Amino acid sequence: MASVSVPSPLFACSSDTRASFVRPTPAGRALRRGGARCTSRSRSVTTGPSLAIQTGKRTYGNRSPGSRRQRTLRGDEPPRPRGPVATLGAVISAVAVLPQPPLLVPELAGAAAAETADVRDAVRDAAAGLAARASRWIAVGADAGGRRTVAPGAVGTFVGFGVDVRVALDTSARVEATADRDLPLPLLVAGWAAASTGTAVAIRGELVAPDLPTADCLALGRALAAEPAAADDAVGLLVVGDGAATHTEKAPGHLDPRAAPFDATVAAALATADTDALAALDPGLADQLWVAGRAPWQVLAGAAAGGRWDAELLCSAAPFGVAYHVAFWTRR
Repeated sequence: MASVSVPSPLFACSSDTRASFVRPTPAGRALRRGGARCTSRSRSVTTGPSLAIQTGKRTYGNRSPGSRRQRTLRGDEPPRPRGPVATLGAVISAVAVLPQPPLLVPELAGAAAAETADVRDAVRDAAAGLAARASRWIAVGADAGGRRTVAPGAVGTFVGFGVDVRVALDTSARVEATADRDLPLPLLVAGWAAASTGTAVAIRGELVAPDLPTADCLALGRALAAEPAAADDAVGLLVVGDGAATHTEKAPGHLDPRAAPFDATVAAALATADTDALAALDPGLADQLWVAGRAPWQVLAGAAAGGRWDAELLCSAAPFGVAYHVAFWTRR
């Protein structure tokens, strides 16, 4: 496989509470919101003898989500295939990678809404792209409760973060139902992102421990990809997690100079669908940098390895010293 050459910097931080970031825009224009400057970048990256990935242009298509709904799952029960059998890995039509700050939710952002506007817009764009290709999503995130599956019937609330904003993993469900106050943050963000699309989406949550070893993350990703599925199904993979929380002195983990190169590596990997680079992330370093997304990204590496993907990095930012990456991949 040919080497990947990605222009730098994709990610740069200062010692202030905000860090500069790059967000590609279709018209190649510079954007400024909340004190952060976003500059357009468009490039073609060759990752193999026959794979050219174009970034910097969003094309979500105009196909509406499938009309068939996935039945509610029980516990770890895999989906029952309908019609000709394929594998889940073969029917994953797109991947969205999102961060998980509660400040994505406008009701929680308050005065910080302007600071997170670009990240929020990119998250909504990625979710809309995923919903345009699949009405059934699998959301992967990390939680201290460890490995478990959460069925689409779950309803949660952001009340633990200050406001009782309710979300459902099935957007057709009534959010007035009793909400789980302990639904993990990655799934709360997944439900909020799905609701922002205004379409029917059912999400199955797959949670892992934050310190899950790389080999186990990759194995889980491969196991998910090997699940049986209907050949005419369409599934979206949603991967949720933050980058390093050590980009500035006022960041949750304070300033660590290793954070910038770590997140530059992550941003480049997400921009080029480089699953090998994601698989090579160091769990020990990630833990020291307070990275919440390392394990989910490595589950993605296992699930997407060997596929041919068009990839785009929609946003890479650290407005409060925490790295937030948003990316969107589509199968070629």
